[in-house]
Amino acid sequence: MSSTQSPAVLAINHQHVQQQFARRQLLEPARFLLDEVAARMLDRLQYIKQQPTAVLDAGCGLGHGIEALQKRYPEAKFTGLDNQALFLEAAKARFMPKQQSVRGFKKLLARVAALGANAPESFVTSGLVDFVEADLAASGLEPNRFDFIWSNLALHWHANPPAVFKEWYRLLEVNGLLMFSCFGPATLPELRQALEVAGWQTRTMAFVDMHDFGDMLMESGFIDPVMDQQMITLTYKTPQKLLADVRALGGNPSIGRQPGLLSRAALARLHQALEQQRKDDGLIHLSFELINGHAWRGASLHSDGVAHIAISSIGRK
Repeated sequence: MSSTQSPAVLAINHQHVQQQFARRQLLEPARFLLDEVAARMLDRLQYIKQQPTAVLDAGCGLGHGIEALQKRYPEAKFTGLDNQALFLEAAKARFMPKQQSVRGFKKLLARVAALGANAPESFVTSGLVDFVEADLAASGLEPNRFDFIWSNLALHWHANPPAVFKEWYRLLEVNGLLMFSCFGPATLPELRQALEVAGWQTRTMAFVDMHDFGDMLMESGFIDPVMDQQMITLTYKTPQKLLADVRALGGNPSIGRQPGLLSRAALARLHQALEQQRKDDGLIHLSFELINGHAWRGASLHSDGVAHIAISSIGRK
C-alpha cells in the first residue's frame, strides 16, 4: 500500500476516476479543502508580476476557481476544462448572464458555430467563460492559446502526469505561467495504517514526489520551476465522517484496489483501527501533503532536439 509510485506510470484507473467524481454531489462536501488550497494559491500570485489576458483553469470543476481569479484579473478571458459533463453544466449555469436576451443568446450560438472544425465537440460557452469537456492531457484546444494555466487539486487524479505537462506546455505561449497544486506521497498516512491494521487487502492512491514533478517540468520544456510542500491536518470526531470526506475528495480509483463492497465486519474493523489513532485532543487526525508548483513556459522544443528560442523570451523578468 505504498503512497509513492514511479511518475511514468501511475496505477490509476481513468474510468474509475470519472465514475467516482460523477457520484460526488457536485463536489460540495469537498468544497472546504478545495477552497482552502485555492486561497493559498491566490496568495502566492501576489508575488508574481503578471497580468494574464487568457487563463485556463485545468480541472475547473464547478468554476469556483475561475470566480476567484476573475476578481484578480477582471480583464482576462477565461476557459474552464474538466472531464465531468455534470460539473461543466453547473459551471456554465454559474456564469450565464442572469438576464440574457434572445438576440444575445443567438449571438452566442453564432459565435460557437463560427469556431468550426477547430473547436472540440464539447465546447460550450456561458457568455462570460468558455468551457471544454476533455482530458487534462488532450484538450483539443489550439496551441499557444493561454498565458496562464491554473490547476487546483486535479493533477494527482491523472495516470500520466508527464503527458499533462506536455499538453500544458503546448497550450501556453512563450513566457506563459503554469501554477498548480496536488497531493503528495505523505497524504493519508493515518488511513493507510488503519487499512493495514484492519486487514484490508487493497491498493491505495499513489502520489508523485514534488522533486519528480520538478524534473518532469524541466523535461517538458518549462523553465524556473519552483516546488514546495505543506502539510494540512484535518481532525474528526468520528471515523465515519473521516471516511465520508475521503470519498468526497475523490475516493480510491487505484488499479488493484479492493473490488466491490466489503462486509460490515471489515468496515467495523476499519472504524476500530481509526478509533485507536485518537490523539490527546480526543480527535482522529488525517494528514494531506499539499504540493505547490509553478513554472514558466520556455522556448519551443522540436523533435530534432534543438530548442528554438523566441526573441520575445529573451530578457524575461
